Amino acid sequence: MYSAHPPRFLAASDLSLLISFGDRITPESHGLVAKLLRLIEWEPIAGVRNIHPAYCSLLITFNPLQTSHAKLEALVRGYLGRLEEMSLPDPRQVEIPVCYGGEFGPDLGEVASLRGMAIEQVVELHSAQEYVVYFLGFVPGFAYLGELPETLSTPRLATPRRSVPPGSVGIAGRQTGVYPFATPGGWRLIGRTPLAMFRRDREPMSLLAIGDRAKFVPISSSEYEALVKSA
Repeated sequence: MYSAHPPRFLAASDLSLLISFGDRITPESHGLVAKLLRLIEWEPIAGVRNIHPAYCSLLITFNPLQTSHAKLEALVRGYLGRLEEMSLPDPRQVEIPVCYGGEFGPDLGEVASLRGMAIEQVVELHSAQEYVVYFLGFVPGFAYLGELPETLSTPRLATPRRSVPPGSVGIAGRQTGVYPFATPGGWRLIGRTPLAMFRRDREPMSLLAIGDRAKFVPISSSEYEALVKSA
């Protein structure tokens, strides 16, 4: 099972252990991350404080009074031996309406210029892809989605914005995502969604969860305003 992605263990700090399944973003490595996360959530390990999944790794922070790097690694290796029998639920399909360009996507034109294509092509390519929710981080509800088509891969802004409006859809490298709150950010903004990516009065609070499949659906500015009013 691990021929392509043999697990590696690293003491990331005095209080954390990193389990890595390679250094490339692939569905296979992320599947191992998701299975290990699910198994540890089902059968908690004493002393574990938090579990932080990423593209192809899992960071576990722990209480040093209850366990150690060596003990935790031994337990996790036992869990790894059971991943073959683990199954993941069918992923949820989540559609995210997006109004591209204009005031909602101030970097759309520059992205098109950098990639040598028309604005309409950028929108078509971005919205045609189904994205995997690899993990959530940065701020609550911010989902890292991948992978963006290589033809749209665009570097971050040289100077990040001091404030990005909530709902902004951005791209950086081969990643895309939606800003849940007004925060500083350096991703290139190509559109905005009226959906709330995170709400404290909702269960679950985050619209997206690890393993979900997200698809962006282009809408007009009038449709955007209508959805805002109906929210």
